[in-house]
Amino acid sequence: QVQLVESGGGMVQPGGSLRLSCAASGSIDFYSMNWYRQAPGKQREFVAGITSTGTTNYAGSVKDRFTIFRDNAENTVYLQMNSLKPEDAATYYCKGKRDGCIGCSDYWGQGTQVTVSS
Repeated sequence: QVQLVESGGGMVQPGGSLRLSCAASGSIDFYSMNWYRQAPGKQREFVAGITSTGTTNYAGSVKDRFTIFRDNAENTVYLQMNSLKPEDAATYYCKGKRDGCIGCSDYWGQGTQVTVSS
């Protein structure tokens, strides 16, 4: 029943940067948080994740360009996107899941749109 709200999307030129935010309605201290993206006509794909203990994981396509980090005091997870490419254009979704809870549901935000165009 945690609500997640993404923000920070917008229009950038190739090579530009954007920082996405995922604000939760409650504590995310014990949650793994992940970013996914979905472009029109394509399947949703994993972008980056961070566990409750701070371990990060990235899709190969964004590694060394994107950084995921969290501010638990603000119940917020961020995705810093640098050196953006046209293929990064998509709607970006935040997902949270309680660590160690096998049967727990995933929580999803509504998404924020990122456009990369000259």
